[in-house]
Amino acid sequence: MVTVGQQAPDFRAPTFVGDGGEIVELVSEIDAHEAVVLLFSPADFVGPCTAEWAAVREAGWHDTQGLAVLGLTGDSLFSHAAYADQYEIPFPIISDFHAGIADQYDLLLDDWEGHRHIPARATVVIDGDWEIRAVEQADPLAETSPAPVAHATRELDELGFDLTRPETDYTIVP
Repeated sequence: MVTVGQQAPDFRAPTFVGDGGEIVELVSEIDAHEAVVLLFSPADFVGPCTAEWAAVREAGWHDTQGLAVLGLTGDSLFSHAAYADQYEIPFPIISDFHAGIADQYDLLLDDWEGHRHIPARATVVIDGDWEIRAVEQADPLAETSPAPVAHATRELDELGFDLTRPETDYTIVP
């Protein structure tokens, strides 16, 4: 797993945004924002991960000036479209279909629920100098308290963001 203080690996990947696909580049996101939060999940529709992403949505992180929030799963853009629609995910969802980004971040599950080489569940905070400020990993099916994204709030506060700490309600996702 990447560690705090390490430089974040750059990537370029397809993403689902709003009504369609685009290419996202981390370098562009870091150039345009003071911090970037990467929300890793093995796949769309994984209950605890979805609850966590919904908590980020409810906390309004995606509307925060200077902060970029990017989701990332091993699923396709087509799956992302259905997922974003069903759960009203307002931030871009990157398709790490072959787990290249997860591998760069050493957040790769070798075997999970019959899938090989798929992203882990994790939250990574990257500052404007490419430094990894926080990284928190959890079992994709665990209902952790606090959820990995809650730990990111502390680092984002240190970077000068005044954010609501996401409160994950695991009962909202079937």
